[in-house]
Amino acid sequence: MRIVIVGAGAAGGFFGARLAAGGRDVTYLVRPARADQLRRRGLRISGLGAAESSEPQLVTADAITDPYDLILLSVKATGLPQAIDDVAPAVGPGSVLIPMLNGMAHVDALVERFGAAVLGGVAKVSTMLNDDGDIVRLADLQSLAYGELAGPESDRVRQVHEVLSGVGFDTAVSDHILDDMWDKWSFIASVGAVTCLLRGAIGEVAAEPGGTAFADAVLAECAAVSAAAGHPLVEENRRFTREFITRKGSAFTSSLYRDVAAGNSIEVEQIFGDLVGRARAFDVPVPLLELVTMQLRIHQDRVTRPARG
Repeated sequence: MRIVIVGAGAAGGFFGARLAAGGRDVTYLVRPARADQLRRRGLRISGLGAAESSEPQLVTADAITDPYDLILLSVKATGLPQAIDDVAPAVGPGSVLIPMLNGMAHVDALVERFGAAVLGGVAKVSTMLNDDGDIVRLADLQSLAYGELAGPESDRVRQVHEVLSGVGFDTAVSDHILDDMWDKWSFIASVGAVTCLLRGAIGEVAAEPGGTAFADAVLAECAAVSAAAGHPLVEENRRFTREFITRKGSAFTSSLYRDVAAGNSIEVEQIFGDLVGRARAFDVPVPLLELVTMQLRIHQDRVTRPARG
């Protein structure tokens, strides 16, 4: 399969590097500035184990001439509209598209544009880009799950699974990918709310009186929305999330919190705004999620509309 990865950021760059090292035909669809950076420095990965460097195959949107077989969409949700336009020439009648975005709002937008080409996808990786544009691994976490949005496993999913497997990250075919996507959404919303609302690492929150109860309340709100949407959290996954967000001594902070601390743009609407909107539609009370949404919207307003002096 010819594979194109839309975005060579912390997640897409990592998965793509593993696929390319495993002999897969990988090209990155990137914006011109990122293309220039990668041509100068190469694609570099550090943080755990030996540092890696490679010279990636790159293409910009104006240079796509033929469809690709497999498209991995790895951009921030705020960049989705542009990414959809950029990748459109790469989507042909037999293409398969796997999104690796947070939340659920992107699914409708992708299906509206690309129809049956779209699968569901869940990517889990703990990485970040440093100031030089290099990928830094923060934890030994790397997995990718995918499946049909409706119906059982298909021949095309089995073909995709064969291509993606055995290259250095965990892979899984899921017959309930929407449930998995809601589970991840609940996890990142819980971790993000705990760390952003209380401005600290998981362990710092857990060490304070009432910190664990606060984290439990956040998770309960996320779980209630997921259940109301028809995707109740699997008990094993809920226990994992609960243990993760109440772990004493943990230095973990969410990528959302790190972006807030750095003054970067964030996915507040995709992670929290949409979740709160669905909660209201289901008549599910979510006061803590509403609070963190309002707080992060203020942050996003400051980033996108700086105060004029």
